[in-house]
Amino acid sequence: MSERILIIEDEENIARVLQLELEFEGYVTGVAYTGTDGLIQYREQEWDLILLDLMLPGLNGLDVLRRIRATEAETPVILLTAKNEVADKVAGLDLGANDYVTKPFEIEELLARIRANLRFVRKPVEQADPHFHQFAGLSIHEQTREVKRDEVMIELTPREFDLLLHLLKHPNQVLTREQLLDAVWGYDYFGDTNVVDVYIRYVRKKIDNGDPQSLIQTVRGVGYVLKEPNHET
Repeated sequence: MSERILIIEDEENIARVLQLELEFEGYVTGVAYTGTDGLIQYREQEWDLILLDLMLPGLNGLDVLRRIRATEAETPVILLTAKNEVADKVAGLDLGANDYVTKPFEIEELLARIRANLRFVRKPVEQADPHFHQFAGLSIHEQTREVKRDEVMIELTPREFDLLLHLLKHPNQVLTREQLLDAVWGYDYFGDTNVVDVYIRYVRKKIDNGDPQSLIQTVRGVGYVLKEPNHET
């Protein structure tokens, strides 16, 4: 998706040049010629960056900036200033502006500053949580040991949790009783393999909540599989 830049500039020639240059670079733009209109457009749409002239009729650039920062601090704002506006530059930065360029400016410099500011605020791609597992409305978090089915919390004993977690890590894979014993009870377990059947019943009762079609399905003569209920076993 193209990034969106709002240009708030009362000099129409400058605003038009900025719009053409930015759109040539692939940005989506909006233009406002007064501070009031700029503030309205800011509030009515989502923008990735704002180019804000300080010398605007009516509501000036500092007033616009003050109102923007009163509601949020994330959207980058680059001020467009005149050479002799040192005090306004300082005031703008103090109010939360991210950067400024002085008129007359080279478009290449402005584009570079835009890219730099957009890179700074661009959110990193969210990493998948390796401790979170989900299947058919069932979810488990290994670290918090929270279990949910369709967003309803389920209380499991430690052994029930470990059994369900192992099944959830191997969805649609038939696991024998011996494999489940090794994974959940440990290689040194010498008890009856029927313990797996007992705990499967416990877990089914808790996660299925009376549904006759269980997520944990029996494969006769082999073991168990975590599978969508509407699938044939």
